[in-house]
Amino acid sequence: MFSPMAARAIGTSTIAFGLVSLPVKIYSAGESSRKISFNMIWKERGVRVRQQYVDPADGTVVPREEIVKGYEFAKDQYVLFTDEELEVVQAPKSDEIEIVSFVPADTVPRLFFNKAYYLGPDKGGGRAYRLLSAALSDTKRVAIAKHATRGKQYVVMIRPHEDGLLMEQLYYEDEIRSFEEVPRDDGEVNEAELQLAKQLIDQAAAESFDPAQFTDEVREKTLELIQKKVDGEEITAAPAEESKGKIIDLMAALKASIEEDASDSDSQRKPATRAGKKTGAKKSSGKKKSAGKKAASG
Repeated sequence: MFSPMAARAIGTSTIAFGLVSLPVKIYSAGESSRKISFNMIWKERGVRVRQQYVDPADGTVVPREEIVKGYEFAKDQYVLFTDEELEVVQAPKSDEIEIVSFVPADTVPRLFFNKAYYLGPDKGGGRAYRLLSAALSDTKRVAIAKHATRGKQYVVMIRPHEDGLLMEQLYYEDEIRSFEEVPRDDGEVNEAELQLAKQLIDQAAAESFDPAQFTDEVREKTLELIQKKVDGEEITAAPAEESKGKIIDLMAALKASIEEDASDSDSQRKPATRAGKKTGAKKSSGKKKSAGKKAASG
């Protein structure tokens, strides 16, 4: 049995809090490689094509070395920048994650969470790493810090995770859109409908979130389709499923949902042999009898 490969760091940094410097390595918390990507292929020749930049006026191909960055300040009017000019506004390269404050963990709204990264201790940082993780865990606080990387500056949150540290990249306040921008129709909550909705929630309730319950079905089907293509199989589209009848009445929809959920639960709890015995109990001959035996054996 093969042992799992050690994670590969995507960067290094130093957490600075007080006079303590903690060297860390940064790891991706998710696998971006799981994303399936396709190349653009010329169907006639089976070769990969390349993208080019062209002048929209006459279709002239523009060499990459003649392309600069520009900002549109008015319709079809641009101010141009060289790479050297843009370096002036880029965040200075820094090896530090500068902690600004420690705040109660439950005061950071989940709405601000953007990306997550694992942090691991770099050479010589083991003791300080464990210390910061334990201190944050005991105080139920998280560290809010500034992190500059690749010419940009981010606000991040460092929190304890299992026996280590996790870094959450946060949105800036002006990046969060107001919920007031979302149109919401007026409507009164009917007490009878509310009770049915709560009953539906209770029927589908679970003790905790189980991530193993879910898989990326589209990715799995895509990989299966790719393998069939590699093996030279013909691919045919499955017939589209008929959509279920739309229920307009909210009360009727809630009742139908509860009945359907209860029916699914009963069928999952009912032993398979019970149905078989019931089928085989009736005296019959020929095909019906054999069908009963088949059901009982299944």
